[in-house]
Amino acid sequence: MAKIPMTTPLVEMDGDEMTRIIWKMIKDILITPYVDLKTEYYDLGLEHRNETNDQVTVESAEATKKYGVAVKCATITPNAARMTEYDLKEMWKSPNGTIRAILDGTVFRSPIIVKGITPYIPTWKKPITIARHAYGDVYKNTEMIVEGGSKAELLVTKADGTTETSLIHEFKGDGIIQGMHNLDDSIGSFARACFNYALDLKQDIWFATKDTISKKYDHTFKDIFQEIFDNDYKEKFEEAGIEYFYTLIDDAVARVVRSDGGYIWACKNYDGDVMSDMIATAFGSLAMMTSVLVSPDGIYEYEAAHGTVQRHYYKHLKGEETSTNSVATLFAWTGALRKRGELDGNKALSDFADKLEQATIKTIEDGVMTGDLYLLSTLENKKKVNTEDFLVAINDRLKEIL
Repeated sequence: MAKIPMTTPLVEMDGDEMTRIIWKMIKDILITPYVDLKTEYYDLGLEHRNETNDQVTVESAEATKKYGVAVKCATITPNAARMTEYDLKEMWKSPNGTIRAILDGTVFRSPIIVKGITPYIPTWKKPITIARHAYGDVYKNTEMIVEGGSKAELLVTKADGTTETSLIHEFKGDGIIQGMHNLDDSIGSFARACFNYALDLKQDIWFATKDTISKKYDHTFKDIFQEIFDNDYKEKFEEAGIEYFYTLIDDAVARVVRSDGGYIWACKNYDGDVMSDMIATAFGSLAMMTSVLVSPDGIYEYEAAHGTVQRHYYKHLKGEETSTNSVATLFAWTGALRKRGELDGNKALSDFADKLEQATIKTIEDGVMTGDLYLLSTLENKKKVNTEDFLVAINDRLKEIL
């Protein structure tokens, strides 16, 4: 069987720890035997980020803007312990945050559903996709410890030098204070990415904030979404037979719990961070969650929703057997290959991505799975396998499908 050709490369961002090990296994076992893989490779492993003063992360994001599609392995965001472990020059920023800022992207996360893994909310029959704004709010906050007797004010110095102030609080006792911001342009990009993604998936989209309490901050999000929808997307949504609506976030939570799934739920940055983990856990496992960063001008970066699986990596270094779930990382590859195929008119590549996903799901539904899914699965005849054997089992089924 001839390998499937590629005309345009993917941007490939390698990562850290156990996911880096899995990354190579996926390529060697499931991709390069079938695809004449073309990638522009960037090593985002923490050692190399440190060597390049994190310029490699910036370069990988710029390459993604050039080629349109990237696939990213999970990476370490260093803390104090990592500073010592890797002898870092400084505590480098989250690569995901850097890439999101450069691409002006929105993160879409969706669970992978398989038979035998029953959601904790039994009414959920279809995936619920979380769209998370990836700029500002608490992630770019400024905060202080405040002594009793202090007065805190919000001060804005305008371009003409005039100022506007608003009293926040007069502290009789000690306390804390936090300042947050966002940008109209970023909110607009978030809205467009959400509406475009809804049209791609042909799914309804909800947007939820707390504008009844936050009458300027959250209300601005609501107003920008509505204005862009009315001006640019209303007719397209009617033609596609899908719906956009706004709701308070507490009402959205109630709707989500009572729903059967099958829609996109757009959230502000922190809300999306929390709710995507809640959705993933309620569907079964964070290792069964896809994640794609989409820019408003149609740039795509696919990754797993989870981290680098540090504990399994340390076991691997000791020569111990691991049973690490590779599905989310594998689906990052299939998502990128499918999108590359769609953009290049390469149907064979897109079809291969579809079949590799089918083989993965069939493997689990046949009862062959890693340890995390073994604990969750209700299948009667199930077998726990190690990290590599799971990928080999997928390959056996992929050969049958092909």
